Amino acid sequence: MKLAKPKFDIGLATNHLEPMLRFWQDEVGVPFDHLLKVRRGMDQHRHDLKGSVLKINHLADPLPQTPPSGYQALLIAQPGLSAAKPMVDPDGNRVSLVPMGAFGIRQIGVRLAVRDLPAQRRFYAEALGLAELDCPSGAAFQAGEGVIIVEQADDAPLDAPFEGRGWRYLTFQVFAVDSDHAHVLAHGGREAAAPRTLGTTARISMVKDPAGNWIELSQRASITGSLEPR
Repeated sequence: MKLAKPKFDIGLATNHLEPMLRFWQDEVGVPFDHLLKVRRGMDQHRHDLKGSVLKINHLADPLPQTPPSGYQALLIAQPGLSAAKPMVDPDGNRVSLVPMGAFGIRQIGVRLAVRDLPAQRRFYAEALGLAELDCPSGAAFQAGEGVIIVEQADDAPLDAPFEGRGWRYLTFQVFAVDSDHAHVLAHGGREAAAPRTLGTTARISMVKDPAGNWIELSQRASITGSLEPR
């Protein structure tokens, strides 16, 4: 899989828009970029996360009380820090500002807990084509400028649904959603949503990793110049 943008994005869902926006914009310092009307009752407030996108998906209807995903925390590299600064947003999502270079992160990182580390390691290497980094415990993978840190945990969430509060998915911008989607399914991934075109904006699909965590593959017209299936 070849990334069309050398970064990954991360999305969460909430019913508490105003306190969430105040936290992320004022306390974390992530600037608002623009609003995307996804559908009736769902607005995506997109924020510039050092070139990645923080997607705060606000839903008008109450979100179900579902188990969390395996995405445990967002890590943001911050110049001038000598130690990590852990924070928790109003919905309980964990974020930490970390010194530049901590855990190999110079942009953003994500901590992921899984029950089967070898299966996750194969998936990231073979299905997504990510390079593995040196890591003192667990595993770490380079995803463009971002880093995904994978930790073994016997009680890690398994097969979390897409609907629910908290961190729910990562997005990778690619050149060819259809062929990349098929490649992921052939190398340990599971289909969550087949490729489809969203107006003139993007062609997307959803897949799941071996632990059932959601990943969006996006062929965005503003990046790739085409929404043709390929």
